[in-house]
Amino acid sequence: MGWNWLFAVLLLLPAQEYQLDTLTIEHQGEVVAHLTDKEYIYPLPSIPLVNDEKLAKLMDDIEKKIERKPVNASLNGAGQIVPEKPGVRLNREAFKEDFYRYIYEHHTPALEVPLVQVYPRVDSEMLSSIKSKLIGAYVTYYNSRNKNRSENIALAAKTINNVVVFPGERFSFNQIVGKRTKDKGYKRAPVIVRGEMFEDVGGGICQVSSTLFNAADRAGLKIVERYTHSRRVPYVPSGRDATVSWYGPDFVFQNSYHEPVLIRAFAQAGQMSVSIYSSELIDHKKREVPSASKKLPEEVRVEDINVNGR
Repeated sequence: MGWNWLFAVLLLLPAQEYQLDTLTIEHQGEVVAHLTDKEYIYPLPSIPLVNDEKLAKLMDDIEKKIERKPVNASLNGAGQIVPEKPGVRLNREAFKEDFYRYIYEHHTPALEVPLVQVYPRVDSEMLSSIKSKLIGAYVTYYNSRNKNRSENIALAAKTINNVVVFPGERFSFNQIVGKRTKDKGYKRAPVIVRGEMFEDVGGGICQVSSTLFNAADRAGLKIVERYTHSRRVPYVPSGRDATVSWYGPDFVFQNSYHEPVLIRAFAQAGQMSVSIYSSELIDHKKREVPSASKKLPEEVRVEDINVNGR
């Protein structure tokens, strides 16, 4: 029935003059909104009816200001657990009730934002149980003299580090890493498209996705989506690469085990590594995967690249 019953009752009541008023909405001592009744009610004679569309928009705006995303527990560089942090969001049902009560009773000139605590998916206890057993790992090498490419690899590696994939879940490289942009810190570096090499923002991250693919394959995880480059890449054995592009191919694997798996990824000093861990209870089926060559790939010079891709 929602609020329709209230509207019906109000329509049966004797008409009375409605006094417009102002309302302050506060969060932890700070004003997040200041409004008048007139903005949120229909202009009907004597009977104030709330405009739910405008109220929903108000709640959206408030939530953007007060929402705090939960932070999963994670491992630092030394392998120590960094505890989780719960988040908060707007309790929309409670706020709606408070707002209606204000409109029809005018019992207060201010409302405190009602909150709901949001718990992270990964807490310290869970992380402690899945960080102990290594089920798959892979290492590739890159020329650290290529600064832009090295920075792109390190940034993408940091993004997938500490990601936990739950049983039955799929890991999408594009979804986790997101669009590669200058605003996120990605630099221009060599990329391969349709067999040709040119320079673009985010060049080099295919080495991260390829390293992850080989580690996931070794761990016996289900490879759902993978595409190879249109020409040979030097950092993995032939046919063992996984090309990715925001507007194109993605690399996706699924956790087909009954335990969560944890991704650890690092890139420094010319070495890109991915390790996958899980619980001691996991019954995984390891696959044989050829290792990458330790020979450093030659640095690609910008002047050697046909920037037009022809």
